[in-house]
Amino acid sequence: MANTFTKKSAKKKVIRKISKGRAYIASTYNNTHISLTDLNGNVISWSNSGKLGFKGAKRSTPYAATEIVKDAITKAKPTGISEIDVFVKGIGGGREAAIRALYSNGLNIVSIKDTTPIPHNGCRPPKVRRV
Repeated sequence: MANTFTKKSAKKKVIRKISKGRAYIASTYNNTHISLTDLNGNVISWSNSGKLGFKGAKRSTPYAATEIVKDAITKAKPTGISEIDVFVKGIGGGREAAIRALYSNGLNIVSIKDTTPIPHNGCRPPKVRRV
């Protein structure tokens, strides 16, 4: 009795052509993340410093931010993205370095917007301690 198995072929991945998109940069004291999306918010490529092998305090450095951007852009190159709007969140060391790296890797930056959350009066303080 011969077993006849049919091999199922995987679907070919369709690469959408996108000319304009968005870059979301989240920079904290400990890490830096970047996501490149289309105008609807669908993620094209992403990267962060832990994924590239940076450990400990090196993850929040400006050098790590430039390497993250380089990695994300090389993955997004087949889509043909050329213009981006940048949204930056956080107060880490990789903020400015990531924006510079976007420009130096061949993307045209249309606008930069800071979306860092700012507390309006903050949380309610604790009760006064009575001794």
